[in-house]
Amino acid sequence: MAQATAAQRSKFPPQIPFIIGNEACERFSFYGMRNILTVFLIDYLLRTQIPDNALREAEAKSLMHTFMAGVYFFPLIGGYLADRFFGKYRIILGLSLVYCVGHACLAVFEDSVTGFFTGLALIAIGSGGIKPCVAAMVGDQFNESNSHLVKKVFAIFYWTINFGSFFASLFIPLLLKHFGPSVAFGIPGVLMFIATFIFWLGRHKYVRVPATGANPHSFTKVVFSALRNRGQGGGWLDGARKEHPEEAVDGVKAVFKVSALLLPFVPFFWMLFDQKASTWVVQARAMDPQVGPFTFQASQMQFVNPLLVMLLIPFLTAVVYPAFQRFGWELTPLRRMPLGLVVGALSFIIAGVFQVTMEGGTTLNIAWQILPYIVLTLGEILMSTTGLEFAYTQAPREMKGTIQSVWLVTNTLANVAVAISSKLNVFTGSGQFFFYAGFALLAAVGMALVARRYVVRDYYQTSAPIPTEERTAAGVTPGSAKSA
Repeated sequence: MAQATAAQRSKFPPQIPFIIGNEACERFSFYGMRNILTVFLIDYLLRTQIPDNALREAEAKSLMHTFMAGVYFFPLIGGYLADRFFGKYRIILGLSLVYCVGHACLAVFEDSVTGFFTGLALIAIGSGGIKPCVAAMVGDQFNESNSHLVKKVFAIFYWTINFGSFFASLFIPLLLKHFGPSVAFGIPGVLMFIATFIFWLGRHKYVRVPATGANPHSFTKVVFSALRNRGQGGGWLDGARKEHPEEAVDGVKAVFKVSALLLPFVPFFWMLFDQKASTWVVQARAMDPQVGPFTFQASQMQFVNPLLVMLLIPFLTAVVYPAFQRFGWELTPLRRMPLGLVVGALSFIIAGVFQVTMEGGTTLNIAWQILPYIVLTLGEILMSTTGLEFAYTQAPREMKGTIQSVWLVTNTLANVAVAISSKLNVFTGSGQFFFYAGFALLAAVGMALVARRYVVRDYYQTSAPIPTEERTAAGVTPGSAKSA
């Protein structure tokens, strides 16, 4: 029996493949439509409305980042509804259907501004709403007995995201060129339907951490209680202990502690990263697309990023991080994230130098973009893979969906800033590259200073929750699963 238990602890739970399969197809659908969005807006939807090419490019960038801001705003709502009322499974399944309808609108209303933007809104609601739930649900399938596998599963989870993104980035731009927008947006819609079906197939196997319901000790109630009882000694939240239990106050403290590390600094990385689908695409349109016998589409170059992620994550995890540890300087999450900001800034400096060269009259080959993509991807792995895991482990059970939303809302703040900047057309040409790189470097310094004072505390489920199919067989209701 002991040997069987040890074998179980070394394997992923059987429900994990359903979540991973769902994520691969969902990410194909999302990146497939997102990666061609800027080009579609410039060459199709806005062509007659905004005749001037430069103004049309600026408007397309602004619209793309407005959409992305919505995608990363709705995690706040999805995470809250999942944590408090419906549970992660129901939110993922329900909003996935909304997501499918949004894709259908893009395919059908390629010539209608109203219809197309309605589709984008539905995708923002669906994609954003499920984001914190899927990531948190992966972690919910583990407990203290197999918590050593959490880091590995999040690495696989992120690898899977990029697996879907790679094929979408490579092929969907070609579909747009050769078959038009209906097919190019329709294929991602089909993949989203398949993603929803795969997730539904695992419905009896998932560990479903029950929603807390109307929580008398919620985040907002604890905060208002602390404000009413301020001046009671200790920290400002300690006054809430008069009306709320210790674990509730500690949970709110964890949210504030993680937020103070993430919210002021991480958005400056996403300001860089998400512009590979806008600013870098516009730059690629001005480059020579011929690479040997191949002619690359400007938006197609985004395939470099997920390809590199799939190659670099195993290399960094198996070789680089252990090497640093052996030399006595471990690349902890609190060191990786500021380093990711520095590396991301370097990628924009390289792209800015390219832009200066092109503004001087030289036409660069599109293959030159591979260099900043390599650097940006390294920064992404240091920041994003690390942050996804870090945000989950630093929150107690009741706050895991919410803290995932805090991580994702950093992207909202970034995209709102870029959307406004693009709309106002404040920085053009090479200036915009160096502008964003400078702010990222300042953010790296600030995050490193805050991280030095951060005290890490990992939260995992302390008992092994019972999968849904086993609870049903035993006559246990879904809301009665116990976890810490």
